[in-house]
Amino acid sequence: MAKPLIQMAMDSLDFDQTVALATEVAPHIDIFEIGTPCIKHNGVNLVRELKARFPDKLLLVDLKTMDAGEYEATPFYAAGADICTVLGVSGLATCQGVIKAANAHGAEAQIDLINVDDKIACARATAEAGAQIIGIHTGLDAQAAGHSPFEDLSEIAALGLPVRISVAGGIKASTVQDVVRAGANIIVVGAAIYGAPSPAEAAREIRELVDAV
Repeated sequence: MAKPLIQMAMDSLDFDQTVALATEVAPHIDIFEIGTPCIKHNGVNLVRELKARFPDKLLLVDLKTMDAGEYEATPFYAAGADICTVLGVSGLATCQGVIKAANAHGAEAQIDLINVDDKIACARATAEAGAQIIGIHTGLDAQAAGHSPFEDLSEIAALGLPVRISVAGGIKASTVQDVVRAGANIIVVGAAIYGAPSPAEAAREIRELVDAV
């Protein structure tokens, strides 16, 4: 198994703060995620800025597309996004649209399984359609209700699909090694890094823990 990648979720609405945070944690991060609130507020210009500053990093744009998949995703891939997300609940046709746009730009599509009732069926169908990444995502509201991504991760990993598995949902230093051992290829960390007194130090700790597994 290839070394798991660490994805940093950046959710600030402030353009300059987002760029500054990326600069601070860059030595320890593989994928910069422009979170949904951030991309809605700042748009495609932030994609261009981060791609220009960090050409060696993967850039994920968390569009959470719900409709018009190819049309919505295309300008973000054209601006430099390596990965865009589409909601599994949007249906197969919309997922296929984002996959088509990704393929046209030599990029990847990630299917976000948040709030999908039959996650196994969705993962299988979208993997067959050509999705490169399946996202196990326990949202903020579900986290507040006491849920975690571990059960879903185990079930999806057991399918042996030809995709990478991304996991997001309250991951922190005390749980990140368990996520790696459970089969995650991409570990998404947000508040545990950007909410720390020193984001750079928190990112370094996460990196060392992941690499030690």
